[in-house]
Amino acid sequence: MTPTPLPADIEKIRSIAMRVIQPIRPANEQTHADAKFLFNAQRTKAGRSLQEYYLVYFLLVKLLGFRDLGQFEKVAWSIPIDFNGKAFLIEYRKSGVGVFAHNAETEETEAQQIVALIQKGLKVAEPFFDWLAERAVEKSELNVINRSDLLYERYEYFLGLYKAEINRVASGPSSEGEVSRENIMNTYRATRDKKWLALAAIDSFFSWTEHVFIHLAIIQGKITTGTEVADLAKADWEEKFKKSVGLDEPQIKPLYDDLLHIRRQLRNFMAHGAFGKRGEAFHFHSSTGAVPVFMPYQKGHQRYALSSQFGFDDCATIKIIENFIELLWYGDREPARLYIMESGMPIILTSAGDGTYKEAMQSIENMQKHIDITSYVFDQAANMDW
Repeated sequence: MTPTPLPADIEKIRSIAMRVIQPIRPANEQTHADAKFLFNAQRTKAGRSLQEYYLVYFLLVKLLGFRDLGQFEKVAWSIPIDFNGKAFLIEYRKSGVGVFAHNAETEETEAQQIVALIQKGLKVAEPFFDWLAERAVEKSELNVINRSDLLYERYEYFLGLYKAEINRVASGPSSEGEVSRENIMNTYRATRDKKWLALAAIDSFFSWTEHVFIHLAIIQGKITTGTEVADLAKADWEEKFKKSVGLDEPQIKPLYDDLLHIRRQLRNFMAHGAFGKRGEAFHFHSSTGAVPVFMPYQKGHQRYALSSQFGFDDCATIKIIENFIELLWYGDREPARLYIMESGMPIILTSAGDGTYKEAMQSIENMQKHIDITSYVFDQAANMDW
């Protein structure tokens, strides 16, 4: 196999890597191997210490030009090597990458030496791996990891605890009767815990949206390249919202304003150690006492006051979030929910660029069909059923 062409400034990596892995070299006609070695090769213990399968493959095949024999049943790739005149296999099987020998027991020491040499080669080849990653992003040959369902489960977990705390307080002892210090403290703790759980749910919600907005933008075809994904991932929450959801729908704009207000006044404040980003940690001295340097935003009838003692309407805030989530998956965006939230599969950038997602987004039926086909392909690859 012809090695991958490299830029001049890292071409020397190839020769250095080939030198450090010697005496490993590509197998040839002079390499000793049993007639049925490809079928009877045994996994060595040492081979389990190899690093990630893709790094081993990129080193040997893409950088150094070793031959890949291709796919077999439960084998994704197979690279025959020569080590001091004897044949070994470096293979990625369903059970993992490994070094395979004629006799795993008697050739274990040699397998250990092979692994040590490959590890040295991997270290030398790190600039090459970085270059490959950069090329992949530029060409958008990428799958974008989808953790939307996991992040949403975290939100639902804290939301459930928050609502359970509301119910517990509501079903607790009546406030009528003797006022005691214990009752006062119990009421204080219940109020405090409820707000803490609300804040945890709010933080989880915004964490989920930071992730899901990127996937929603891709599956709608609003971003289609690796560079655009990377740029949007670094962008502010507001930009992610506008790129994925937009502000054109009449019901969306008020919710966006409310959510932006909540984010600035609650989540950003807590995320910065309850000091905030705009001087909320200060009070100036005056004849009337200590006065906050920063006064919170006031928007319409809602007011979120955060200073040394923060206060907010947790019920109203949670309701805004629930209303937005319901609206998020409404109308043209509904098919996206099936893929992003239910399939568990990554977003494939090439499918965004070639119109595959555009077709799938036309209806729930189209998206389900696309999910079924893609899921089958992923399952076949995972099982190495070629």
